[in-house]
Amino acid sequence: GAVDFVNYVTSNDVKALADGQVHYSTILNERGTIEDDCLVYKLPDRIMMVVNASNRIKDFEHIMRNKDRFDCTIEDISDDIALLALQGPRAAAILQTFTTADLGAIGYYHFVEGKVAGMPSVISRTGYTGEDGFELYFDPRYATAMWEALVSKGEVTPAGLGARDTLRLEMGMALYGNDIDDTVTPLEANLGWLVKLKKGDFVGGDALARQKVEGVKRKLSGFTSEERTFPRPGYGVYRDGQQHGLVRSGTVSPTLGIPIGTCYLPIEIAREGEGIELDIRGKRVSARVVKLPFYKGGSHL
Repeated sequence: GAVDFVNYVTSNDVKALADGQVHYSTILNERGTIEDDCLVYKLPDRIMMVVNASNRIKDFEHIMRNKDRFDCTIEDISDDIALLALQGPRAAAILQTFTTADLGAIGYYHFVEGKVAGMPSVISRTGYTGEDGFELYFDPRYATAMWEALVSKGEVTPAGLGARDTLRLEMGMALYGNDIDDTVTPLEANLGWLVKLKKGDFVGGDALARQKVEGVKRKLSGFTSEERTFPRPGYGVYRDGQQHGLVRSGTVSPTLGIPIGTCYLPIEIAREGEGIELDIRGKRVSARVVKLPFYKGGSHL
């Protein structure tokens, strides 16, 4: 029941998951546009969906509309689980000192249940940084102890959402509310690989099947600029005097030292090397389309 339900309310194929495996997916509406992106975890007795925290109530209400067709129970356990991510090329070596679980045996996008610093956890080899790393799910009452244990290692530096945001953008990973939202489809957002039309009926599937036949008209694209500029979400994007939407994500890349950003462009412009202009407080700044990811040295490319 649970597998069938999650398979119906998400775009990827949950039936293809083995126990201990996780995949990235999208939650769609009937229009085929994105309500949220999520991770789906397959445990022996249940499925765990991990959504964006800011969308949890909206997402829960959205998927509950389809519950009656399936024999399963659905609970929002957000308040019962804390999540800490340990990310970076040395994450495995550092985390291994806190657990008897064999981290070397956990493949990318796989997980095990074990103990970390003596605390029961789901140890998931996933992340949103482009580097190797783990996401740990555990009882919130251990949150302070878990944090203190991990940062007690001198090599571990606390990092906030701002740092994570530059990392995910350098990797061209989509952020809900910026690059993806309920006005765009996975096919337009370069997330067609999350859409398994052959798996059978699912919410948004018909709309995406139609779009696939008709062809997408616009595409999420990366850009950079030779000029000294800081592209921010909301800046207008122009080509030959005509506006094509807005900057969706943008920053000056700490790793590359150049301005980077994303926007949706018509298919004919969404090609490497094409020139565009950004409207930055009334001034037009030239930019050009580049292939994603911006940073080519990630662990999991």
